[in-house]
Amino acid sequence: MHNAALAELARGDARFAGWRYFPFDVEPGRLPEALVLLRERRFRGVNLTVPHKVLAVGLVPDLDPVAREAGAVNTLVQHRSGWRGFNTDGHGLAAGILEDLGLGLRGAPVVLLGAGGAARGAAVECLRAGCAALWIMNRTWANLDTLLKHLAPLAGKVPVGAMAPGRAAAGLQPGAIVINATSAGLRAGDSAPADLAALPGIAAVYDMIYNPPETRLLAQARALGLPHANGLGMLVHQGAKALEIWTGIPSSSTAPAMRAAAAKALGY
Repeated sequence: MHNAALAELARGDARFAGWRYFPFDVEPGRLPEALVLLRERRFRGVNLTVPHKVLAVGLVPDLDPVAREAGAVNTLVQHRSGWRGFNTDGHGLAAGILEDLGLGLRGAPVVLLGAGGAARGAAVECLRAGCAALWIMNRTWANLDTLLKHLAPLAGKVPVGAMAPGRAAAGLQPGAIVINATSAGLRAGDSAPADLAALPGIAAVYDMIYNPPETRLLAQARALGLPHANGLGMLVHQGAKALEIWTGIPSSSTAPAMRAAAAKALGY
């Protein structure tokens, strides 16, 4: 999807004629070496996926405030002094929910499923956007407790609480957006990470997973008649924001071409 956007940019701006996006498989232990080599080879920027997002935090001292709060980096750009780190996942999540469900995070109660790295970035974005309340559901209490402690200084006046799997939290407001930030649904036999029927008054369901296009969670949302969407929009908009950081071209200009290319590659 990046190369599709770059090809479109090159048609109108010769500066991007030689730009290309390449995938590299880097072992976690060799990430420091890889970042040095990519800088020496004059790569303009780098995207990082798990587990490199968290590992890079200790390797890149110059972090954007969003990346620092999320404790994860997914985008690097060359600066004279070295790499500068950003996290565009939160932007992608908010933009994907707005585009596909017509809902904003500001003023909305949110039920977040999961407490891993993806959930941390999502939680930080919900708080930065000014959600009405944030409830987090996770099967492992240790991870959930760690996340709650991380979010406490960022929450301000926004209520942040824990929710037991399969049960609605006391005080859960109607109109909640349910966001799945777990990996449950990537495999065909996975069970849903939550029972939507136990959460009354849901406004919509957003699953960060985009392949397969319908997880068991989204299938239940469809059966219950709830507005729902998968994570394709998040994938596209976090990528478009990274491209904006590298090129200076607004993400809104490149997102349509990136979405069309991603949908085609995934067979949507």
